[in-house]
Amino acid sequence: MKSAISSLFSSKNCNLHNSPFSPFHYRSSILHTKSITHLCPNLYSNIYKKNPCNFINFDKKFKSSLAPIMASAFKPEQARAPPAIPLPHPSVTKFKIGLCQLLVTADKERNIAHARKAIEEAAGKGAQLVVLPEIWNSPYSNDSFPVYAEDIDAGSNSSPSTAMLSEVARLLKITIVGGSIPERYGDQLYNTCCVFDTEGKLIAKHRKIHLFDIDIPGKITFIESRTLTAGQSPTIVDTEVGRIGIGICYDIRFQELAMIYAARGAHLICYPGAFNMTTGPLHWELLQRARAVDNQLYVATCSPARDVGAGYVAWGHSTLVGPFGEVLATTEHEQDIIIAEIDYSLIEQRRTNLPLTKQRRGDLYQLVDIQRLNSQP
Repeated sequence: MKSAISSLFSSKNCNLHNSPFSPFHYRSSILHTKSITHLCPNLYSNIYKKNPCNFINFDKKFKSSLAPIMASAFKPEQARAPPAIPLPHPSVTKFKIGLCQLLVTADKERNIAHARKAIEEAAGKGAQLVVLPEIWNSPYSNDSFPVYAEDIDAGSNSSPSTAMLSEVARLLKITIVGGSIPERYGDQLYNTCCVFDTEGKLIAKHRKIHLFDIDIPGKITFIESRTLTAGQSPTIVDTEVGRIGIGICYDIRFQELAMIYAARGAHLICYPGAFNMTTGPLHWELLQRARAVDNQLYVATCSPARDVGAGYVAWGHSTLVGPFGEVLATTEHEQDIIIAEIDYSLIEQRRTNLPLTKQRRGDLYQLVDIQRLNSQP
């Protein structure tokens, strides 16, 4: 009897996919375990003939008892250094987001007025969070960046674009992820996203970390680093609508940044971006869904509208993706405003469905958040 039970609990049989304790395999396992049949006929009769649910329940309890042992051995908490921050509880768990896909022109004043009107329209439709596109106040070109750049830190007179965002956020009592504009800081230029709270206060400023330097022969060549400087810091900010990580366009290609945001407790990552007609059809939606499903959080993107007469033609297709990688709302390439609902309770639900954070192999790999690590005492 003891040897028969021991064989059932051998390392081979404890493989949960092939175990005789799996409901899919228990009948064949019992049939082939003659020692159990002969030694314990009452047990065999109860399991196989009378009440198989008992065996299934035992199987569930057996697996659940193994889970903590397996998790401990795999050290999932060590897969992030420092350890991941628990998802915070936002004051609002369900709200509407507005993605304003704007047509950008060479007229800066017109761009600012147009963006304001779009924000007001989105707020009028119930959006508590509004996102603008990448480089919405200027044509997207290395020649234009120095001409349209604004000194954000110098105040409203030097930065009419952010002055408008601050004012409209305060008046409408909404949070604004202000796309991006060319920023002048000393003798350097940055591609910068500003976030404003419901009081119109600038609460975060993200400078694009990964510059768009690509060369696809016969398709597109663009070297942002000819005029722009790369940012030096990830940006995550607590707002009235949850904890938000910020990336700009090319930043979305680097999954490490999104992983850092998830480990810092982000509910949502916003990527203002202007993918082009070469990479857009292939990668735009794919990357958004990948960042969302890998990190089990929301991803929102906002593109300029497509202008086929522009020097740089944007793909469009601003989108909201849910924590299961599902496209919740999107648009085509024309100018448009998307209003969609975000429900943060779905994050916990999906993380319960697929408990990836508890299944990581900290004994095999680790993501290091250097900024957080260096800030520790």
